Amino acid sequence: MTAHSSGKAPPRTRRPDAPAPEQAKLLLVLAGLSAASPLATDMYVPALPDLARSLGTTASGAQVSLTVFLVGIIVGQLVLGPLSDAVGRRPVLVCGSLLFAAFSAGCALAPTVEVLDAARVGHGITGAAGLVVSRAVVTDLFDDRKLPAVFARLGAITAAAPVLAPLAGGALLLAVTWRYVFALLALVGLLLALGVLRWIPESRPSDARPTGGLAASLRSIGRVAGQRAVLTPVLALALGGAAVFAYIAGTTFVFQDIYRLSPALSSLIYGVNAVGNMAGSLAYGSLATRRSPEALLILSGALATAGPAALLVIQTTAGSTMALTWLCLLISTAAFGIFFPAVITIAQSRGRTAPGATSALLGGGQFLLGAAVSPLVGLFGTHSPHRWRQS
Repeated sequence: MTAHSSGKAPPRTRRPDAPAPEQAKLLLVLAGLSAASPLATDMYVPALPDLARSLGTTASGAQVSLTVFLVGIIVGQLVLGPLSDAVGRRPVLVCGSLLFAAFSAGCALAPTVEVLDAARVGHGITGAAGLVVSRAVVTDLFDDRKLPAVFARLGAITAAAPVLAPLAGGALLLAVTWRYVFALLALVGLLLALGVLRWIPESRPSDARPTGGLAASLRSIGRVAGQRAVLTPVLALALGGAAVFAYIAGTTFVFQDIYRLSPALSSLIYGVNAVGNMAGSLAYGSLATRRSPEALLILSGALATAGPAALLVIQTTAGSTMALTWLCLLISTAAFGIFFPAVITIAQSRGRTAPGATSALLGGGQFLLGAAVSPLVGLFGTHSPHRWRQS
């Protein structure tokens, strides 16, 4: 009977005493793998109008490329996470990074919007390899004492990517067309593949892999989902992800349509809130040395709920100012900086028998529920509750 089938945690190729430069390179590559999909999501957003004109489509037609990319990320995580449990982490990471580069090149060379959309599906699936397998690698290599600090660093990078990606894309577009954005992403994919080959060890020993191939690995998702101890943090992450997706979908409209801020000022607010999120992620690594991840999860979840709850009460009674609205949202986004690494630490620690499947459930649930919730934000219109109550 394998370690996987017996329910015992498999042996791990953990290297707690590796030299600091070696661990720094390992974490740098893992951070790059985690950031690849956020970069591919947001880096080309400033180029959407130019892309639509270039390919002869409408604005909504160009935005389909973003939707299908997110679908690819969901599918990719659900498949590639369990696959890495079966065949090992390095093959999935190397192939995923190389194919990410290939699909990036396909996007750069796309002659029509239909070809672009098809390439973006593959782009999302292969980009998901970095997201889902990097979490599994961390779980393989680090014990429960070190997991919080590592996930805190990866969380800070993931939080920074959506902020820096549009800025980098906008700067690039000052000199070149949108196709070069995807050419740069192709280069990123090649560099990540090289980084994996050089600095990421195979952290999934062959004797820890389940028998039965990919089919058995996919069934492991069901087995992991059947463990209440793992399913609880998975659902918590999905709900937290939905809240953040709703925040992203609605923030611009709140500050531009209700408070009449310019796009530049509303972007500044979004950027400051993202810095708060990064700060929360980094603070989690320090706080986790004194408090359990479970305690930090409860505290951060309460704070993340308190911000919008207070804003709702204020808006439906006296009405909120722009500064007060900003403060409530900042409290929530900073709290989510602690919430996400805490819940990931808990889930991955409890799901050590199948880290890839656990990571797949985390990422798949987060993106699936987030993608479902985002369009619902627009159903409430762009009027504040206070104004609606007065009308």
